[in-house]
Amino acid sequence: MPAGVCGCCGPLRPRYKRLVDNIFPEDPKDGLSKSDMEKLTFYAVSAPEKLDRIGAYLAERLSRDVVRHRYGYVVIAMEALDQLLMACHSQSIKPFVESFLHMVAKLLESREPDLQVLGTNSFVKFANIEEDTPSYHRRYDFFVSQFSAMCHSTHEDPEIRTRIRVAGIKGLQGVVRKTVNDELQAIIWEPQHMDKLIPSMLFNMQDSEDMDRVGHPSTPSVAGQDGEENPAALAESCFRELLGRAAYGNMNNAVRPVLVHLDNHHLWDPNEFAVSCFRIIMYSIQAQHSHHVIQQVLNHLDTNNKNTPRVRAGIVQVLLETVAIAAKGSVGPTVLEVFNTLLKHLRMSVDFELGETSRRNSGTSVSSGRGKESEERIVQNAIIQTIGFFGGNLPDYQRAEVMMFIMGKVPVYGTPCHTLDTVKIGHQGTKRIQTMLLSSLIMVTSGFKAKSMAAALPPPFLDPLFSISLMEDSELRQLVLEILHNIIDRHDNRAKLRGIRIIPNVAALKIKREKISKQDVAFMKKHGQQLYRHIYLGCKEEDNVHKNFELLFTTLAVLTIELANEEVVIDLIRLSIALQDMALTNEENMPMFIRCGIMALVAAYLNFLSQMIANPPFCQHVSKVIELRNMDAPYLLPEHIFRDKCPLPESLDKEDKLLYFQTSDMAECLAGPGYNAERLSIPYVPQVTDEDRLTRRKSFVDTISIQVDIMSNSLPDKSQLAEEITFETLKKAIDTTGLEEQEREKRRQVMEKFQKAPFEEIAAHCESKANMLHDRLAQIFELTIRPPPSPSGVVSISAGHTQYQSVPVYEMKFPDLCVY
Repeated sequence: MPAGVCGCCGPLRPRYKRLVDNIFPEDPKDGLSKSDMEKLTFYAVSAPEKLDRIGAYLAERLSRDVVRHRYGYVVIAMEALDQLLMACHSQSIKPFVESFLHMVAKLLESREPDLQVLGTNSFVKFANIEEDTPSYHRRYDFFVSQFSAMCHSTHEDPEIRTRIRVAGIKGLQGVVRKTVNDELQAIIWEPQHMDKLIPSMLFNMQDSEDMDRVGHPSTPSVAGQDGEENPAALAESCFRELLGRAAYGNMNNAVRPVLVHLDNHHLWDPNEFAVSCFRIIMYSIQAQHSHHVIQQVLNHLDTNNKNTPRVRAGIVQVLLETVAIAAKGSVGPTVLEVFNTLLKHLRMSVDFELGETSRRNSGTSVSSGRGKESEERIVQNAIIQTIGFFGGNLPDYQRAEVMMFIMGKVPVYGTPCHTLDTVKIGHQGTKRIQTMLLSSLIMVTSGFKAKSMAAALPPPFLDPLFSISLMEDSELRQLVLEILHNIIDRHDNRAKLRGIRIIPNVAALKIKREKISKQDVAFMKKHGQQLYRHIYLGCKEEDNVHKNFELLFTTLAVLTIELANEEVVIDLIRLSIALQDMALTNEENMPMFIRCGIMALVAAYLNFLSQMIANPPFCQHVSKVIELRNMDAPYLLPEHIFRDKCPLPESLDKEDKLLYFQTSDMAECLAGPGYNAERLSIPYVPQVTDEDRLTRRKSFVDTISIQVDIMSNSLPDKSQLAEEITFETLKKAIDTTGLEEQEREKRRQVMEKFQKAPFEEIAAHCESKANMLHDRLAQIFELTIRPPPSPSGVVSISAGHTQYQSVPVYEMKFPDLCVY
């Protein structure tokens, strides 16, 4: 009886268990029984409500087989699970998936690499299944942690290590595909998961031998040369896919782990891997999210502001790469913030450099100090390159704002500078910052095509730029002229004008030009004298070198091409004659090289101008002077004076007028219609402005203007002037022999007073003049502006008290039209 009872228990087992048991052969080497698997699949499809029980029973058997190390049956069970998972697509699959994931977790927890790979492959198949409805309770925290750990496998066998790492990367890729498109699984973007996903991918990408391939925007092949999968290429593919699916609010969580990984593994110096990572990021994300990445890098630069120079330089170079890719797209509102942060770090780098220099001078190690200084130069050059490249790739409307922004940060003596305080860094640091900012402005303005000069050179930009052009530093003046060339030359003619020389045939240069617009004509009427003045003052600087004269020649030529109408041509000729006269008279005691250089500049420019305006008599006069100079005074021509070891004359012969350009001859050449040649007889005098006060030069013009003001104030009273005119008085007025000496002495005294007197004394003097002016104006207004009489009374103030005086109506005088 007991035997009969035991014999009848077999058929009493549930059908799904019998079907599951039948798929397992007696020998696991025989593999899965296909016919029995088809029966189980048909049963599961026909009765989907049994799927959860089938899954639970398979999970139970698999767990038992894993514990007993019967790995053949484990493989069969996972194969059966995969087939059931692929065959059943219904809502009832949800409970079955829980059993499936539980079995995958069991395999991943095992120490056997084969089982880990098997579980990963099953999970990847599951990840590729699109479910009809989202899962509200399913979480993938364990799988993120386990797959990340597999990505960092340190197995002794290189082949097994590679297999485990590849499996881990595939698993993470499956998690990404399964979760990123599911709104209910947004938790995957939280920092605790991103801190595991991102470093796992980057860790494997570091092992790539070909760094150039990693940074390419196209997706690399995953298989290596020997047919095996490459962890680095697979990790990069997964990294791109993750970033490509990142939404607007998830960008910060995706980028921050990259920066942390680069910090922890010291990958900023050298920074090839960091650059390649951010290239991948910028090419993978959506264009409108680029400013998030830039903002993250800027914040990281602020965090590392006290790190080593090479680390900061590496971060700045990464920023340059991100900016280079994002500049053509949507950068967002962070444009000025980028420049503000970079300028702040530029100032800090200068502080560090000057601090190291002072410590080195005080007696520390010379070699280490020089090394630190050179490293800070690397940081500064990287910042300047980033500023210039970013600004140069912005749209024109944004580029104009950036130009104004950078110009506002350039320290100019006498003007407030709120961002870059120049008091602490001194003259050397200020000059260093000026040089670097102007260099970045050159890069920003390169290729800038403004429709009108008024828009490209507004007074807030032009005035400080010209103030810098008055600095006693040839390098700064060169940078200013190059910035002007970039802005004014809208047809790219500079390359044809490179080098100061006598151009035999200007027409052969094929210079591009257009008719001058009304806006540009108005600009020259307003700012032309300012331009001429700075060219005039820039020519007579004693530290001018060959390059300064080249740039001055290009400036004059570009002005002629872009902005010169008939009136401007006359002004430029007057300016040239004034430069020639300045070199001849030499009231400034200039060196002979500067005087000859000015003469050569005038000759080269008038030769260019005469051919540009196509005036044959003018061309003939200029050519005649140049020919005579070739024979008698070659040092007055650019081809000779700017040659190495050119012999200089002891003096310039003023009497030999044939060697110089004559105003009368040029006026005759331009006497025809179109040009007002009479204006050539008016000598050019530089416009008197306050710009010299903003520089460290001593302005002779400002001193003279003060002198004239003081002298006019010190004139005698009218009573002294109203003397009787006699023959002796007229004789004294005609006799001016001693008058010139008196005037010269008075001028010397005034100049000496304002150069040596204390500031308080000068301020008190000016204040007294201002008070006297206000008193005079108050008296005039009191006499002229009085209220009309009124019966209600007139307000009068006496002894500090207000009084009202009424006026009777019969005493008031009314107009005739009001009386009847």
